[in-house]
Amino acid sequence: MPVLAIEIPWGPNITTIAGFLLTWHGFFTALGILAGVQASMWIARRSGANEDDLYTLILIGIPAGIVGARGLFVIENWGFYGENLGDILAITEGGISIWGALLAGILVPAVFGYWRGYDLKSHMDSVAFGLMLGLGLGRIGDLVNGEHLATASKLPWAVYYTHLESPALQHSFAVGAHHPATTYEMLAMWLVFAALIPVFFRRLYRYPGVTFMVIAAAYALIRFALTYLRVDSDEVALGLRVPQVVAIVTWLVVIPLGVYLYRRGPDEDRPEPHIHGRIPVSEAES
Repeated sequence: MPVLAIEIPWGPNITTIAGFLLTWHGFFTALGILAGVQASMWIARRSGANEDDLYTLILIGIPAGIVGARGLFVIENWGFYGENLGDILAITEGGISIWGALLAGILVPAVFGYWRGYDLKSHMDSVAFGLMLGLGLGRIGDLVNGEHLATASKLPWAVYYTHLESPALQHSFAVGAHHPATTYEMLAMWLVFAALIPVFFRRLYRYPGVTFMVIAAAYALIRFALTYLRVDSDEVALGLRVPQVVAIVTWLVVIPLGVYLYRRGPDEDRPEPHIHGRIPVSEAES
């Protein structure tokens, strides 16, 4: 291995508690969920959205997202799970698809919210920020686990795995040090999160739903680009892999919707957001 590469010496498991296997993947997934919920509620509280309705949608979205994340991963890797049906439910040991989490975790509560007459567009904006923060935290578990494999790299931050139980051990021996692709994804998501917060509170909060579409399009771009570095998904057509096809479909949906929502004009009835305690932005700037 190159001298400047980063060795990941840990196995995927932390410990067993009362017969329950605690893994790095499960730990950071739980941490990401908690952080994402808090971030979404913080955005909602300061932008005037209904916190109770948002909390209800989150309670529906979390289990739906977990099922969707595991379900799409199993579908993508059916060659293995078709012969190991008992491993389908072993979700704490790793193996999820963020696209599956997003699709199910957003669509299921959206249908419920539409049925109940919730202010879906405002809630979607709040949830989008929570997703960027929480999913990024979950990617730390992917880095430790080494379950998402990437192409070889000679960069000083390339990684290789040495623990005998690491899913990336054989890959490290086969290709050497490789890109930490999911870590790139984590950093990109946090960059989107940090960059859009001031834009949201200064302008986009008056355009409910637009921020969600912007974040969805940005994440699709991140996944489309980083898929070229990953080797853990099958090619579908025209040299494109599954995450890239999903990204293209996402753009075809969210970009026209975002343009439409923005062109409808601002919602002048929305109160000024409270980003410094209870101080509106206009007062804080004066």
